[in-house]
Amino acid sequence: MESLNRRAAMAALLAAGISSPALAAPTWPAGAPIGPPRPFSFDRLKASALALARRPYGAPAGPPADLVHAVDYDAFGRIVYRPAATLWGDAPGGRGVRFFPIGRPAPIAVEVNIVSDGMARAVPYAESLFDMPADSPARALGDKGGFAGFKALNADKRTDWIAYLGASYFRSADPFNQYGLSARGLALDTATAGPEEFPIFTTFWLEEPAGEDLVVYALLDGPSVAGAYRIGHRRSAAGLVQDIEVQLHFRKGVQRLGLAPLTSMYWYGQSDRTPADDWRPQIHDSDGLSIWTGAGERIWRPLADPPRVITNAFADKGPRGFGLMQRDRNFEDYQDDGVFYDRRPSAWVEPVGDWGAGSVQLVELPTVKETDDNIVAFWTPAAPVKAGQSLAYRYRLHWTDEEPSPEGVARVVATRSGQGGRPGQPIPPGRRKMVVDFAGTPLAGLDRQSGVEPVVSSSFGQPLDPVAYPVEGQNRWRLMFDLDVAPGRVTDLRAFLRRGDAALTETWIYQLIT
Repeated sequence: MESLNRRAAMAALLAAGISSPALAAPTWPAGAPIGPPRPFSFDRLKASALALARRPYGAPAGPPADLVHAVDYDAFGRIVYRPAATLWGDAPGGRGVRFFPIGRPAPIAVEVNIVSDGMARAVPYAESLFDMPADSPARALGDKGGFAGFKALNADKRTDWIAYLGASYFRSADPFNQYGLSARGLALDTATAGPEEFPIFTTFWLEEPAGEDLVVYALLDGPSVAGAYRIGHRRSAAGLVQDIEVQLHFRKGVQRLGLAPLTSMYWYGQSDRTPADDWRPQIHDSDGLSIWTGAGERIWRPLADPPRVITNAFADKGPRGFGLMQRDRNFEDYQDDGVFYDRRPSAWVEPVGDWGAGSVQLVELPTVKETDDNIVAFWTPAAPVKAGQSLAYRYRLHWTDEEPSPEGVARVVATRSGQGGRPGQPIPPGRRKMVVDFAGTPLAGLDRQSGVEPVVSSSFGQPLDPVAYPVEGQNRWRLMFDLDVAPGRVTDLRAFLRRGDAALTETWIYQLIT
């Protein structure tokens, strides 16, 4: 399972400079020559990926590992990309692309090309593109260093909206100009008995065609797979939409294939405030997994910081979407005026075409701090992946405030847990109380006499005294019930509100670990 301290790394990396593209001639502003033009297209890239997969895997070459490792997080943060060397920096709108150097946070160099009129030209690396202290350990690399990734700037030339850095990771700050969770090109054997594999984007091609803010082509390579990616970027006030097309070719069989993987952080929240001695009420990038099944059911699964690695699979066929969401947007619930957890983006995966049978998989790892990513979600096809197999799929990745919602379904807006029993009465041993709040148009105007009833089930024991009612003075309904639980048990809970035969809310799924 991944144990990357991505958050601490990115904090240092963001200090290194950024930018984004706009229509411009493919010139290199540093004055260094760019590579000669070579024909390029996505079809050519897919053919290259297939040819690569038919050869044995070879790890990327690079400078001596000890020199790269010496560029630690602090040293990395003091390396600044020179604004004058911004790619497309003189284009309309004042945006552009800037690059990261390699170092301990991102030790593998990648190749970067710019594409125009069907021709690709290599962007050369040079130490002179970066400002760094005289005693920086990066100086020992000289021009033998390389680019670790890139970022695209907003028009203010201070903030950035997309970053590609490390393995196949990328993430967006849209729509709140605040980074949070990440996406990956691919997840392989996450939380299995064997080691997790992290294939890498070894080569990028950057293009800005009409109708899209940026197009990123990428070649993926790893011991088990090679692949070709086309990632289009379209920005709006609602956030960023990435149109992603992928073709994969497998050298080896894969135990657990993770398509459209999302990686996030959850430490504690409303329902589990005790694990941390911290002054802030909540700390998380995402507070729940949302699923829209092929049958049309909406599911909400609150996230947790578990005592051990927990994997859940939500079987489905032809999923309409899933995502890791940050629903709580109230600053008062976090009180963090430095990293602003209330502004962290949500990420929603919208499959394009029929993805067939499989499952949305959620992996939760224990953590004791906010700098570790401990949440992973992805789609796993039902059919096993075998050596020599090829796979193609498409999806849209939305970086947004919240997931799309069909008419007629209210959402879970809070999950809380505490000691069971009645106030003022002795607390029965082992009894827990669960409180779930729902809000949405289907519940508006309903009262206790409207025939709304809770539907609650448990994998162990019988839910006690379930009741649902409108919260006085609030535009929400509350579901409350008790449950007798035994120590050392994992209890799966499921609940929703209905009126007659119609479900009024999405389905709340919770895993109570005692």
